[in-house]
Amino acid sequence: MRLLVTGGAGFIGSNFIHLLLSERPDWHIVNLDKLTYAGNLENLRDVKDDERYRFVKGDICDEAAVAQAVGGCDAIVNFAAETHVDRSIMEPDAFLRTDILGTRVLLDAARQGKADTLLQVSTDEVYGSIAQGAADETFSLNASSPYAASKAGADMLCLSYWTTYSTPVVITRGVNNIGPYQYPEKVLPLFVTNALDDIPLPLYGDGMQVRDYTFVDDHCRGILLALEKGQPGEVYNIGAGNEMRNIEMARFLLADIGKPESLIQHVKDRPGHDRRYAVDSAKLRKLGWEPHYDAAEALRATIRWYADNRWWWEPLKSRDLYRDYYRRQYEQR
Repeated sequence: MRLLVTGGAGFIGSNFIHLLLSERPDWHIVNLDKLTYAGNLENLRDVKDDERYRFVKGDICDEAAVAQAVGGCDAIVNFAAETHVDRSIMEPDAFLRTDILGTRVLLDAARQGKADTLLQVSTDEVYGSIAQGAADETFSLNASSPYAASKAGADMLCLSYWTTYSTPVVITRGVNNIGPYQYPEKVLPLFVTNALDDIPLPLYGDGMQVRDYTFVDDHCRGILLALEKGQPGEVYNIGAGNEMRNIEMARFLLADIGKPESLIQHVKDRPGHDRRYAVDSAKLRKLGWEPHYDAAEALRATIRWYADNRWWWEPLKSRDLYRDYYRRQYEQR
């Protein structure tokens, strides 16, 4: 297998590449990444000299760059996306461009026979807030944020290419991932790194929002299974069922690293903040997927990684780009 991984220098994409190089020794990987603020080649520094791996800097919205990178590849796995809800509220344009128009470029590459399959990595946020029960793949899409809407639009575009052109597409919809290499503006790495430095944890609203905190390795194994055994035109949810309220997550990590709960600082809630996410992953489980980490194990593994790898996140949080965002996001809350 020769695979084009787009957005492979990001959080989930880099973990996926590590998984492939470890468990699919005869596969070759081309990593196409624009290297936005959240793309970081340090995530892959231990594999950069692996002969099975090649990095190409490029934008999925650039048809020429995609055509060059995809040459000789059997499949595309698309992680490339703008993903942070808070940034989508501030500046939605970039989300529409990358998440929808970029996906269209990849779909056209697959449609033209430059790859046999496109696997689109999506999100549970396309379903919106789920008051009770869990959303299966037949649930209506009800996106609340510009980010979620951009991913829902990309999903619909993928399914339209399958229906109209028979372009072979598979969609996965994952829940909140945690683990190594997640950019420190996202909630768990933000909270962990702030706590390690005795900086307040800005918790939105009452903190009673429910999330399924799934370890990134479990998510990546689900994506790999969907790539290898999923059926074209189908959608597969990926969630471990590790439901936890955000305030419980904050208290857990503070206790784990020996910091006081007084570091929790309630701030004004995010506009349109979904109250609860929950997905039914029975469809993927029937193919053989099972998560290996429960909520506590996933949180502890993530906390330990950030505690042990200051070399990775301290330079990111010291940059003006991060500091400017942090001031804009939290100064007035």
